[in-house]
Amino acid sequence: MNGINLLAVIAAGVSAFVLGGAWYSPLLFGKPWQRATGLSDEVLKGGNPAVIFGGSLVLSLIAAFVFAMFLGPNPPIGLALGAGASAGLCWVAASLGINYLFERKSLTLFLINGGYNTLQFTLYGLVLGLWH
Repeated sequence: MNGINLLAVIAAGVSAFVLGGAWYSPLLFGKPWQRATGLSDEVLKGGNPAVIFGGSLVLSLIAAFVFAMFLGPNPPIGLALGAGASAGLCWVAASLGINYLFERKSLTLFLINGGYNTLQFTLYGLVLGLWH
């Protein structure tokens, strides 16, 4: 793991998981996201919350870990923030955008999901860049 700070990775992963909870809540973009996806309240109440939320946390931790590997040990804060914002916007959101164009998904859904991914990776960069 050559210089990867696992506590920083855990903090970054958990912080993005918490951001997602707020981002997709009714206080921010939960209702517009729900309309854009066509998911009813009934559908959202279904499913296994342990699988959904536990899986989301695990995937966030994996993304944070791989991003920490990309940044390397002790990245300068400016580099970490810039790389995070760039990865979120230009890799993840842009890739979603390509899929959404072919899937005929709405601009609203793209902006909500792409915005979250941009902030998610920017937050990874912030936490990893501050935690030496």
